[in-house]
Amino acid sequence: MRIGVLTGGGDCPGLNAVIRAVVRKGVTVYGHEIVGFRHGWRGVMEGETIPLDLDAARGLLPRGGTILGSSRTNPFNAEGGVEQVVATMTDLGIDTLIAIGGEDTLGVAHKLGAHGVRAIGVPKTIDNDLSATEVTFGFDTAVQTATDAIDRLHTTAESHDRVMVVEVMGRHAGWIALHSGLAGGADVILIPELPFDIAEVCAHLQHRSRTGKNFSIVVVAEGAVPAEGTMTLQSGAVDEFGHVQLGGVANRVTDEIKARTGFDTRVTILGHVLRGGTPTAFDRVLATRFGIAAIDAAHAGAADEMVALQAGEIVRVPLIDAVGTLKTVGPELYELAEVFFG
Repeated sequence: MRIGVLTGGGDCPGLNAVIRAVVRKGVTVYGHEIVGFRHGWRGVMEGETIPLDLDAARGLLPRGGTILGSSRTNPFNAEGGVEQVVATMTDLGIDTLIAIGGEDTLGVAHKLGAHGVRAIGVPKTIDNDLSATEVTFGFDTAVQTATDAIDRLHTTAESHDRVMVVEVMGRHAGWIALHSGLAGGADVILIPELPFDIAEVCAHLQHRSRTGKNFSIVVVAEGAVPAEGTMTLQSGAVDEFGHVQLGGVANRVTDEIKARTGFDTRVTILGHVLRGGTPTAFDRVLATRFGIAAIDAAHAGAADEMVALQAGEIVRVPLIDAVGTLKTVGPELYELAEVFFG
């Protein structure tokens, strides 16, 4: 068999570990030929490939990013894009495509099934917002990186009696903000699932000040939104999947806290720092398990499925179960975090 592999969407610690696992078992156990597509779906449309042999897979386990490159190209938004994908798969004799990505990348893989493209999905997103899997690789690394930063900001906040506002990634789901905020002892956590009232945020901080706590940490997900009529935000450009370019909510929160409380307030936007660097041990192992399960599925002739972690085991689920709805933070977990606010 000839198996194609692509990585789409934002880069993520653990991507190379998946590629390594696919190649190692695909070549040494099954004797398949593995073909890598460059730059996500754009590479499939344009037929841009690299061979993925055992030499190419060496040294990938601890390496961040993706040796295949990535993009946010959507074949369904490009004129003739779907036809180009189908032609590439046929011309190159690709039997099955292993698509490693998040909601958008795997959503394209699912829709291409109706056009005869056989695909197996591997869940990848630091946001941890894919349904049908308990966790995605990259999330643990992102949370650890954010927690380390929050720990460092604690010391400078306490030294200078400051409020430190920390913005982390999380477009529609606040998993990174919630977990890193809990782990880092944040005093306020703002997530996309629950619109916030900036007046209540300031009230929490003022209460801390009155009780002798002269510094605070506020963790904000990039997709956090204020309750209607409480604060305004600027909107950014839109990508090929219709997502608005986020970032900057923490700046507005910082300005409001300064204006309403008079506290010395500073902002740190972690942004793409959370995507970079080497994956944690947990993410290396999970990515490896996903890669092995993906090549097993491809070898077995499966299609339109995604490998997932459920109850500690790697299983296969329909792709539509993963991309149909986002997995977001529930009110119960946020209520747990609220115990430690203020």
